[in-house]
Amino acid sequence: MKDGFVRCASATVDIKVADTDYNTSNIIKAIEDAAQNDIKLIVFPELCITGYTCGDLFLQKILIDSAKDSLIKIAKATENLDITAVVGLPYVAEQTLYNCAAVVNGGRIKGLVPKLNIPNYAEFYEARHFTAGKNEVTYVNINGEEVPFGANILFKTDACEDFVLAVEICEDLWTAMPPSVNHALAGATIIANLSASNEVIAKDEYREMLVKSQSAKLYCGYIYSDAGYGESTTDLVFAGDNMIAENGTILARSKRFNNECVYIELDLERLVGERKKSNTYNIVGSEKYVCVKLDMNIGDTKITRYVDKQPFVPSDDKKREKRSEEILSIQSLGLKKRLDHTHAKTAVVGVSGGLDSTLALLVTVRAFDSLNIDRKNIIAVTMPCFGTTDRTYNNAVNFANSLGVTLKEVNIKAAVNQHFADIEHDPNVYDVTYENSQARERTQILMDVANKSGGLVIGTGDMSELALGWATYNGDHMSMYGVNAGVPKTLIRYLVDYEAKRTNNDILKKTLQDILDTPVSPELLPPKDGKISQKTEHIVGPYELHDFFLYHLMRFGSKPSKILRLAEVAFEGIYDREVILEWLKVFYRRFFAQQFKRSCLPDGPKVGSVALSPRGDWRMPSDASYQIWAKELETL
Repeated sequence: MKDGFVRCASATVDIKVADTDYNTSNIIKAIEDAAQNDIKLIVFPELCITGYTCGDLFLQKILIDSAKDSLIKIAKATENLDITAVVGLPYVAEQTLYNCAAVVNGGRIKGLVPKLNIPNYAEFYEARHFTAGKNEVTYVNINGEEVPFGANILFKTDACEDFVLAVEICEDLWTAMPPSVNHALAGATIIANLSASNEVIAKDEYREMLVKSQSAKLYCGYIYSDAGYGESTTDLVFAGDNMIAENGTILARSKRFNNECVYIELDLERLVGERKKSNTYNIVGSEKYVCVKLDMNIGDTKITRYVDKQPFVPSDDKKREKRSEEILSIQSLGLKKRLDHTHAKTAVVGVSGGLDSTLALLVTVRAFDSLNIDRKNIIAVTMPCFGTTDRTYNNAVNFANSLGVTLKEVNIKAAVNQHFADIEHDPNVYDVTYENSQARERTQILMDVANKSGGLVIGTGDMSELALGWATYNGDHMSMYGVNAGVPKTLIRYLVDYEAKRTNNDILKKTLQDILDTPVSPELLPPKDGKISQKTEHIVGPYELHDFFLYHLMRFGSKPSKILRLAEVAFEGIYDREVILEWLKVFYRRFFAQQFKRSCLPDGPKVGSVALSPRGDWRMPSDASYQIWAKELETL
């Protein structure tokens, strides 16, 4: 369970109605196979030991006694296995029949959880046989051992403090107040649901919505195990619709109408991290619960779940298009409000022929169009200097002209050379002074043009640059409204591509495509043979790695070791461990060292779940030490 990962399974096995020996044999085999595959928790369907569709046979003592004997056998089968299993059976306690889930581990029956909500409508008639269970925990004697019996049981392990299992059964989820709500508020991070949900048209969609919603609301892992083939088809068909969800996402799902076992790793650290961030998620404690300890080992769980190498970018084309339009709308609406509030006559954007300034100008055009202000009131300023190439210069000019904005060119070479003379800097020394003097000269021009025209300077810097501090303090770091402040570099490319595909202007489309093909560069050093000599990703590292690091650091508070492990999975075949670790060290060093730049950021709209605004999502001391992070990095 290293890094909070625990491998879980949802299994539907072949059964025969009322044939407990046959069913037990298949359940035990599934448990043994799961243990061989390093699965730590396996959940089976409701009443799987007997079958859900036994009808009045549930009132036969021989069936109930046989189910109890089968449970003892199943528990015994786990004695030498590092696995916990949850199975369903009918159980009589104090002369009353209950629909129960049994948790077995280490050769013992650890607890019995009764179903609280007994459906008795439409095709369901469970109240004919079963009594609703209670939250309060009592004890029943099974095979000479006292076993806790009740809904309020939490199953924990010393192997992983974040592993806290609770159980609800089928209809419990479909009610207005599912028991899992209280379980989660008592600390449960995993909810097992043993179900027998028959199929009717479109029911699978609603079932999926319930599972996703419950796992999202409760910041939990939700294991839903459904009855399948083998149940009686007298009136109903069961399809074995098994799901494992985590915080609103289905991580694994079986193919319906096939009895299958699906498995995946739940990230419990991630779930606990989400709970800690949300102060409206109030853990009330487990005083009303009985806590039962499970015998589990700490292991290095292999990660087989999908780890997205571009977590800021939807992989699905339609979702990406929808997200792109939404982000552009957020950016432009934010700017629209600022322009309207300040009664700005113009907006001034420095255009370089690069991605960031391209997106900023596209957003500004949207804002002006929505305000019904002539685009000529947008002043696009291109400021060529020592590092500017013909390619980027021409793209900046063509881009501005194709949008119908006012283009202004200010060559800053003379001004920067004069500045070098003023401060006695050798122009042949290509150091940080050489580079930053150009950036600050450009910002001065933009600010003064804005003052002269009664406008606002629109910032172009993106969130990835802010994370790394890849911005000149009081240079491109500064603006009057930073429209890209919440957009990571990996996403900007897709936003520009989205606009390129939307336009009917052939010149604009061609120009945007060439901008997309241009290497990312600040163009502050002289070109070589007319081509860009300074490529950002050769200096600070690949942005796809840095955005990955940023997402997991900010979104889940993950440790360097876990981020490295996830990155190895996400970028397998692209970067090896040594390369990832090298840039991870760079990321942490720069992230901590450059907070002072983020502490005085201009206003700008938040567009996603990760943001760096010092007024909102990220309030970090500018002089915080990163010693403990560096210490862990050195051990990797």
